[in-house]
Order: sequence, then C-alpha cells, then structure tokens
Amino acid sequence: MSGETTRELQKIRSALLAHYDAHARDLPWRRTRDPYAIWVSEIMLQQTRVDTVLRYYDRFLQRFPDAESLARAEEDAVLAAWSGLGYYRRARLLHAGVREVVAKYGGRVPEDAEQRRKLPGIGRYTAGAIGSIAFDREEPLVDGNVARVFARIFGIDTPLGQRETEARLWSIAERIVKGPRPGSLNQALMELGALTCTKSSPQCARCPVAKPCHARAHERTAELPRVLKKAPPQLRELVALIALDATGKHVVLQRSEQGLFAGLWNLPMSDGQARADAAELASTLGLRGKLAKQPIATLEHVLTHRRLRLALYAFSLEKLAETTQPALRLQARDRLSELGISSLTQKALAALDAPTQLSLVE
Repeated sequence: MSGETTRELQKIRSALLAHYDAHARDLPWRRTRDPYAIWVSEIMLQQTRVDTVLRYYDRFLQRFPDAESLARAEEDAVLAAWSGLGYYRRARLLHAGVREVVAKYGGRVPEDAEQRRKLPGIGRYTAGAIGSIAFDREEPLVDGNVARVFARIFGIDTPLGQRETEARLWSIAERIVKGPRPGSLNQALMELGALTCTKSSPQCARCPVAKPCHARAHERTAELPRVLKKAPPQLRELVALIALDATGKHVVLQRSEQGLFAGLWNLPMSDGQARADAAELASTLGLRGKLAKQPIATLEHVLTHRRLRLALYAFSLEKLAETTQPALRLQARDRLSELGISSLTQKALAALDAPTQLSLVE
C-alpha cells in the first residue's frame, strides 16, 4: 500500500485498538497515568526487554516514587538502583531531566511537548510516549517495533535510518495517532510489533491488520523492513586489576566521567593485555602491592559498538597512595550494591569465586 488515505489509516487504527483491548499485556506502567512513572518506564524500555524491565521498575519507583525524591538522590544511588539494566547513560540523563523538572516546573512533568523535548534524555519518541499515554495528547511515536509494523503494512522499501524513511514513518505516526485514545493507539502499535509483527516468524494469522498489509499480501515479511548492515563491533583489548586489601574484603574501584562506563564504578582498567600493561596501570594509579604473574581469567564482553576482551590480574594491595587520577575508592565487597557498577565489573568480580590459584610476585 502506498499513499495511504485518512480513511484507510482510521480503519487500521480501529482494528489496532480493538485488538489491544482484547489482548494487551497487564504491565505495571500501563496501570498509571503518572507522567513521571511513565517517563521512567520508557527510559528503562529503551533497548531492553520487557521481562528485564519488570525486575527493576517497581523497585526503582519504590526507592524514588516521585520526581522530587529522584532529584534529591545522589548519582551513585541512582546508578546503583539501575545496576544490571545497562546503558547507564539513560539513567544519568533521566536523573538530569528530572532535576530540571523539579527546578523549572515544580516537579510536574510539562504537558507542552516542546518543553518536554528540551529536557535532558527526552527525544521525539519519549516525548510522544509521555504526551500520549500520560496526557492523552495526539502525539506520535516511532520506535523499532512501530517502524517494523509500518514498513510491512505500507510496503516501505527504503532502509530504516535513512532520512527519507524516517520522514515517512513519522508522517504515518502523526496521522494515525489522531483520534480518541492516542496513548492506547501508540501502545497498540508497540504491542503489535513486540508480540505479533516480530522481526522473525511474524504471526500474520493473528494480526488484526493482516488484510491491508503489503508485506503479507506480497510475501515480503522476511525482507521488510530493510535494514542497513552494521559494522561488526570493534575489538578493544583491556587489562583490569582486581586489587584486594589484606583481608580480601575490600576492592579498589575507579570512576571516570568519560569513556566506557562513564559515571560508573569499575575495576581499574586500561588498554593492553600483557602483565606489563597491568603493572603500568597500578603504578599510574599509585597502587602499591604485589601483582599476579598471570591473569586469573580473560573475559569477553560485547557492547553495541565494541567487543571488549579483558585480561584480569589479581593485585594484593599494600597501600592506596594519593593520586590525581580519576576517583579511586576502597569499597567493601559486601556493600557493592550501594554503587552503580558496570556489568563487566560485576562479571569480573565473579571470577574471584572460581577456584583459581593466584600466583603473586614476591
């Protein structure tokens, strides 16, 4: 289908809403119209599975039930509550955005779309989700699920990500959202993409809009949407120190405001793989002690654009010298949950529980 008419869009709209009313999942963020709670859910759901978010959403809101409580919180507390969800920049931007809402709008998320889009971490999609779901405004949204649904229904042949494609997708979203229950309509589109019009093996027989769907009619569900090939993640080799004090109950952590895992506490890391690289890292940070002869483990960790290979070296700490390097601290291992710690560091610390013989330089 091309050149979709308003009448055709309204028929699709009605079918989507009817299907959503009958089959929508009962999710906690669908039981509220609180714009703050919806904002939290939308940020958590970016590039993260619903099943994962369900483990964090209620707990996060119990700790930070409103904008004021989140705005007052220290960043470490926010990142600790986010720990395990990944993509920690989302949490930092949410925190910054909420602080601005408290400072500028008295803790009330603005109804005006332009004001919302000026907040840190809120783009066109998130603004549309909050506006339509919380405020019942006719604001569009396009995420990966919605893009796939539109590409198949309307036979969009240009690749996702191209300016032409994005303009077409948003144009359809702007037109189809007009009418009653815009929030439910947007959620119906996302739900259809998540459960029925899936990336592989779409359930066309269960789809409420199968009849007007171009991809189904022309057997093109496997080729639509068109996606530009991404370059494979680049390999980066790192060394990391697991520096424990004499009791073995405290570990040295480092935080940087830039680079990988910005804002999080991590094991001290630097580029390299050899023991000499680990020794140089310890010296640069002012760590005094004994370095293992061999790495205790080598870990692989894949990020969106990077593949990390991490050589872990045990370090028996004698002294933590004063340093001008980014923040260092000696943290109790049984109180790591108080900090925002990257999943890579969590994985690395788990290697200490393996029955590995550590060989230290005398």
